[in-house]
Amino acid sequence: MSDVGLARDAESVADALIEAASLNRGDPNRVGNLLRFGSAGQLVLTGDMHGNIRNFEKLQRFCALERSPGRNVILHELIHTEPDPVERADISIDLLIRAVEWKRKFPDNVYFLLSNHELSQWQGHEITKGGRSVLRDFERGVALRFGKGADKVMQAVVAYIASLSLAAQSANGVFVSHSLPDPLTIEYFDYTVFTRALSDADFRPGGPAYQVVWGRFHSPEVVDYFARRVGAKICVCGHTPQESGYNVVGNLIILASDHAHGVLLPIDLHRPVALEEAVASIRKFVAIE
Repeated sequence: MSDVGLARDAESVADALIEAASLNRGDPNRVGNLLRFGSAGQLVLTGDMHGNIRNFEKLQRFCALERSPGRNVILHELIHTEPDPVERADISIDLLIRAVEWKRKFPDNVYFLLSNHELSQWQGHEITKGGRSVLRDFERGVALRFGKGADKVMQAVVAYIASLSLAAQSANGVFVSHSLPDPLTIEYFDYTVFTRALSDADFRPGGPAYQVVWGRFHSPEVVDYFARRVGAKICVCGHTPQESGYNVVGNLIILASDHAHGVLLPIDLHRPVALEEAVASIRKFVAIE
């Protein structure tokens, strides 16, 4: 998808984000805070993208939604790139705009999940990397793009983030979320967070929605316990950086899509899922023309 036709002025971008938020909330596949997919078509899964437009464009070419109506794609952690050099602004708002326009064009094929970076931008939970404020760098990039209209765009970004689902699940046993709860919290984790109405407390540190997007250090035993609780055969997440593009921990596949070795994972929904087959289906972005 080229830049032609994409919203670029503050008013149009804000409108696009608000429309995407409405589509997210009203999605017929959504039950509570969980996206459910049936036994037809294909689900294309990604990891963190962090403003990587090159990989996003390759993802669009791979999905070819114009001629593949049975294909669905799940995106998360689109914002907060690491500028190089560090003094440059974070302009990952550009990727978010592209993704939102893709959603508007294909509302029944493009889906989003909440991540820790989006949650932090929404809730004001500071993230620092190399001594810089990730949240302020993103806001600076929005200001650079939209000038006096930046506040309007940021308000729409917050509305969009607040509309995001927490997880997705397929009929053939795949559970997708940005991460899984920490090992220390897994036994008393509130699994109703995926289906009930949420409160502000759910998104605060220690709350179950917060745990879903911030969890780390998973063991095969923890993954197996979580998968059994949610009725999944395999789990697929992002969140934890993967230099080679992916890692496997028990029945968990961790994907990264934000660098030159990044990957995507297509899952056929019409047949039983197996971990080994899923791992063999992982595609590197460098192999996509």
